Amino acid sequence: MPHASAASLRPSVLHLPRGDWRTVLDCLCAHFPAIGRDIWLERMNRGRVLDGEGNALGPEHPYREALRVHYFREVAAETPIPFAEEVLHVDEHLVVADKPHFLPVAPVGEYVEQTLLARLVRRLGNPDLVPLHRIDRLTAGLVLFSCNPESRGRYQALFRERQIRKVYAAIAPALPGLSFPLQRQTRLVKGEPFFLMRETEGEPNSETCVELGECSGDLWRYVLHPVTGKTHQLRVHMAALGAGICNDPLYPRLFERARREVDDYRRPLQLLAQRLSFADPLSGQERYFDSRRALSLEACR
Repeated sequence: MPHASAASLRPSVLHLPRGDWRTVLDCLCAHFPAIGRDIWLERMNRGRVLDGEGNALGPEHPYREALRVHYFREVAAETPIPFAEEVLHVDEHLVVADKPHFLPVAPVGEYVEQTLLARLVRRLGNPDLVPLHRIDRLTAGLVLFSCNPESRGRYQALFRERQIRKVYAAIAPALPGLSFPLQRQTRLVKGEPFFLMRETEGEPNSETCVELGECSGDLWRYVLHPVTGKTHQLRVHMAALGAGICNDPLYPRLFERARREVDDYRRPLQLLAQRLSFADPLSGQERYFDSRRALSLEACR
């Protein structure tokens, strides 16, 4: 059974699509074919399917187009991720966490309880926590959370208006033929399979500044400054330069084993969200947060 604390996480929301179903249950079964009818029935019996006012919906509740349904994502048996997050800062508005490799920021796919959000909700006892941005599951480092709904919009605007300065560290193959710093500006679009991104012709929608941090034989340390925040942007840009980040199972080429085998905890992706800095929208104070984690050349061998 799912962990009892799942109830402390915010529910997912579905506005029922147009159709000719008799009940909400019928619609949910059709909309989510991977979730069996017996599972939806069990969730309804436990009060885990609600309407927009928080009232429990039962198996015979009539279907209505655009009805807002709140449901709690659950995974019956999640594999524990054996790495701990660190909380670096807590105040009345913000929480800053230092995420380990392999841990998702928020519920997705097979992960619900084994996420940074779920762990922090349990640890801090605050169900109002919301991540202000995301980093990849395989990437380690800083994640900023809002813990106060009243000020949340002010901090979300920082990301929307690109007022957050982000610095990443990476280990990747040497690029002796290039001059640094360099700017990578390209257009990123969805690739194949669906979870990959790729560069294509057209007006750039992504930009990264790449600086050289340290030369160490055939592997170099890089400092990456993303100007935009596209999915997998840093991983795609480095791979396109000819230096796919060490231990990346997706770029520059997809390793088939990455889709069917468990994570190799001995070989984490050598990408770290190292620093976040910004002018606080409430106080005007300059704020800096630095990860306490480090990348490892040994993990690349």
